[in-house]
Amino acid sequence: MKTLLLLLIIITMPVLAQDSIVLGVHSKTAPLEWRNNGVDQGFNIELMDRIGQLTNKRIIVRRKSFQQLVKDVHDPDSDIDVIAVVSPVNMDRKLAQSDPIYATHAKAYTLQGKALINNWADLIGKRVAIKKGAFVDVFLSDHLQNFDRVDVDLYETGFQLLIKNQVDVVIAESFVARRLLPMYPSVRSSSDALIYGAFNFVANETKTELMYQINEALRQLKLSGEYDRLVNKWFGTGREKVDLTSSEKRMFALAVLVAIMSAIGMIFTGFISASLRRHTKALDAELIQRKRIEVEISELSQQFQSVLDGIPNGVTIVNQDLQHLWSNDNNIHLLDSDEFYYVDNDVFKLKAAVFDVLSTQKSFTADMRYQQQCWQLQIHPIANNQVVVLLEESTEQHRLRQANEEASRLASLGELSAGIAHEINNPTGLIVHAVSLFTAAMKDLTPAAKHYQKQNPFWLIAGLNPDIAINELQYSCGSIEEGAKRISRIVNDLKRYAMPHIADQYNRVCLNDVVQVALRLTANQTKSHQISTMLCQPSPCITGDAQQLHQVLINLIQNACNASSTQSGGIEIETYVEANMAILSIKDNGCGMDSATLKRITEPFFTTRRHEGGSGLGLSVCSKIIKEHQGEMQMLSSLGKGTRIRLTFALAQQD
Repeated sequence: MKTLLLLLIIITMPVLAQDSIVLGVHSKTAPLEWRNNGVDQGFNIELMDRIGQLTNKRIIVRRKSFQQLVKDVHDPDSDIDVIAVVSPVNMDRKLAQSDPIYATHAKAYTLQGKALINNWADLIGKRVAIKKGAFVDVFLSDHLQNFDRVDVDLYETGFQLLIKNQVDVVIAESFVARRLLPMYPSVRSSSDALIYGAFNFVANETKTELMYQINEALRQLKLSGEYDRLVNKWFGTGREKVDLTSSEKRMFALAVLVAIMSAIGMIFTGFISASLRRHTKALDAELIQRKRIEVEISELSQQFQSVLDGIPNGVTIVNQDLQHLWSNDNNIHLLDSDEFYYVDNDVFKLKAAVFDVLSTQKSFTADMRYQQQCWQLQIHPIANNQVVVLLEESTEQHRLRQANEEASRLASLGELSAGIAHEINNPTGLIVHAVSLFTAAMKDLTPAAKHYQKQNPFWLIAGLNPDIAINELQYSCGSIEEGAKRISRIVNDLKRYAMPHIADQYNRVCLNDVVQVALRLTANQTKSHQISTMLCQPSPCITGDAQQLHQVLINLIQNACNASSTQSGGIEIETYVEANMAILSIKDNGCGMDSATLKRITEPFFTTRRHEGGSGLGLSVCSKIIKEHQGEMQMLSSLGKGTRIRLTFALAQQD
């Protein structure tokens, strides 16, 4: 039994390994990661965690010595998948590597007061500490060394030797040195960059597919802007250490100058005192006048405050610590609400927005969403590390702008659709008629072909054996007929899109009945999905064409089925009444859409399912039908989170 259990564990180990990425991390000092209270932290750690989320893999961190990590990454059978290393920018690497993650450089560090290092020639005859295996070591392996090299295991070891005067110079990577300098006050930066390098993730060449996935995830993070936020978080702050000796000398000279000025000031103090007494009476009179002006300013300030309080838009002054210095309290609660997000569904963080405005000193404007409302957010920098935040509701303007854009795109197509449909329909009918004739003829010619083949065994049709050729012809006829029928369906959609509506023929329609009919007609598509309905009782009723509304909901249900997986796909259909309006909502938990697709989803002929036979006319026709019914269609979607479509109609008047 134990042997069987051990065998099962060994068999399942590769499967588990496929769901994880083992990240090798330097066990002591590394440029971009370290431990805080026993917890692995750092740029590479956090970046790999996000890559793991995007590739659906668990990140496992293993700490080893730098030399062991380099050895493991060359071993196809090692337990390390990926490490982060620095290499000179002008050197190629045979191992599989990611896109460059971050640029860096190495330069010289000496004791305070020592001569600066301007170039490699200044190192001749000096004792120079080089970290064994680091990218500086790799660079020097191909370059002539004219100095006494001292190999060290860590850059920190080189700094310790420098303090003990056992070496003259340490050539260290800048990120490591930046964090070591505060611990070694007698060490300073003594040169510009001597070597430029780039951080990369590196893996064994047998893991090329894994590195491809890591690169794809890296590009997604860069395109979304999250990579830049990580860089700013871990590297955006911090400066090189100040030369304290030079600063002390400057401060001493400044102190001497201040002392001289103080002595001169004392000489003139008597003269100034006499002058002040002469102006005292004048100042008293001016003080009386100032008090009168302050009263007038106070009254004006109160009037101005009343005007600001009366503005319907939100106005708030915020400092860099997110303290609300002043606000007219109109809609200010939106800034801290979890339901207040960017129009493309990105999460809004006031702290990040304020920091960007203050750091760039440039105004920031964005379109936002809160529940079913649209808002415009403006953040402008003002003095003393403060910003003014303006909030204005723009729901109506947003809807008008969308309607205007859609009308502009579709105006010309609506005029030409009927003519195009007519011109395409005629040759399509000829094709269907001809294919029917060919199909019937093939059935009649098949026996004759078999008979003739017996008389002439070497007879070929188009270079093929007669049996194969006849099968190919029959298959081609079927393909032509299927293609012609698809053209006919697209033509019918075009004719429906261009057909003018007749509002006089609208009747009273119950939305619950529309849902029930649509579900019956789509039962074959929805049988492998979890369908839940929440229908309002009594049923909301609108004025419209029931058949057209069936067409709209059937199209939306089919799209939801296509976007959802058959195993866990869920579709929710709901009817209810809100603010004296009838609402029909359909929601799925499918793949969702990005903001670019969402903007074009109702354009004629735009489809993401072209390879599956989609024509791109379904939602265009639905949008037109809803507008003919004086309704509104709102779409909320984000990648991986599904889509919700909300149809709003005016309630039918009671008879």
